[in-house]
Amino acid sequence: METLNVALFGFGTIGTGVAKLLFNHKDRIIRVTGKNVCLVKICDTNITGTRDVDVPRGVLTTDADSIFNDPNIHIGIELIGGLEPARTFVLRLLESGKDVITANKALLAQHGAELFNAARKYNRTIAFEASVCGGIPLLNALQTALQANSFQSITAIVNGTCNYILSQMESGKTAYKDAVAQAQKLGYAEADPAMDVNGTDSAQKLAILAQIAFGASADWQLIPRTGIEAVDAIDFRYAKELGYRIKLLAAAVRSTEGLELHVSPTLVKADNPLAKVRDAFNAVRAVGDAVGPVFFQGLGAGQMPTASAVVGDIIDTVLGRTAITFRTLNLWKTEQAAVLKSPNEFFGKSYLRFKVEDQPGVMHEITGILGKQNISIASMIQHEPDEESPHDDAVLILTTHECREGGLLTAIETLESLPAVLGKVVRLRVQR
Repeated sequence: METLNVALFGFGTIGTGVAKLLFNHKDRIIRVTGKNVCLVKICDTNITGTRDVDVPRGVLTTDADSIFNDPNIHIGIELIGGLEPARTFVLRLLESGKDVITANKALLAQHGAELFNAARKYNRTIAFEASVCGGIPLLNALQTALQANSFQSITAIVNGTCNYILSQMESGKTAYKDAVAQAQKLGYAEADPAMDVNGTDSAQKLAILAQIAFGASADWQLIPRTGIEAVDAIDFRYAKELGYRIKLLAAAVRSTEGLELHVSPTLVKADNPLAKVRDAFNAVRAVGDAVGPVFFQGLGAGQMPTASAVVGDIIDTVLGRTAITFRTLNLWKTEQAAVLKSPNEFFGKSYLRFKVEDQPGVMHEITGILGKQNISIASMIQHEPDEESPHDDAVLILTTHECREGGLLTAIETLESLPAVLGKVVRLRVQR
């Protein structure tokens, strides 16, 4: 039986899961590949820590060069995370004639073109199923089973941390900071959760999805993104009154003017499958011109779901399926450039929450400002002041019909300048 040797960079949570599958369930890999796939090296800065997997003697190392320089290692797995040294390690693996598997969405979003061009130069491949939505076989489905389609849109919950936080805020009327603390306690959120809660993680994953589904090399840093920090527990009450739930959505919509990409907290109709996705789960709704809408749901993170995707990539690489897909799709070509629709030209519905002085004429003034930007009101909720507010303050909730983004932002800026409007206007998108 032919032997293929694998090396792993990064022995954290996901790396430990990959080692479990390769060491403890070797029979599965042999059964589907017909080859003896051996994890021969695990490289990490910490090789003395306790992990819940038995590692054979001589496998653990801190010497990365021992992997790059070994011609008998055929596949390198990058699970370090971050940009460096991950980028350098992937380039060196490719240069040394090894195929690469990674779960690093930040690396692909930032350096995808460079890495994929290097892989083509050295006649190697890069597989990355685990980089978006963890254990959900999403990228493989978009690249292969659904490749007969021209995709019209993708709407997705791709950050389980944010989905857990929002679920806690909705179900328990939990304050944002308390929900974040719960997520940290359970291991869903990092000690510094900024990249999750501010939309960065979702924007990076959306850039990868745009590449796969639309062939668009979009700079993730140019994707308009709003995090969940501005969402208050009270917004869930108002959303429920209107028949919605709140989710952090990453959205891509194709139009004749270009590709519309954005990440933002969004009101989703309560009977929509996306609205029913709770806790740390991810979900993706894709619409193809032939297949129509398809829906994927599952655990988007965690040790074993993500390890499942990584080992699936190992199997595909061993069997040669990755090479066929890599060569055929020709992803992240240097000359590719997304035709991105200007954010000011996005059209959509919005939810606006703001506090106003409960005085005659205020509503007339507000509707006049909206009207100047061709924004019409779809619904309105006005609540009497609560016991913590001054007697003459009221909370006003408006939802709009579809309007142009640029006009809406201008209207919000004007509203915030009114003496009768107290504080900032909270704006959330409303799903089409």
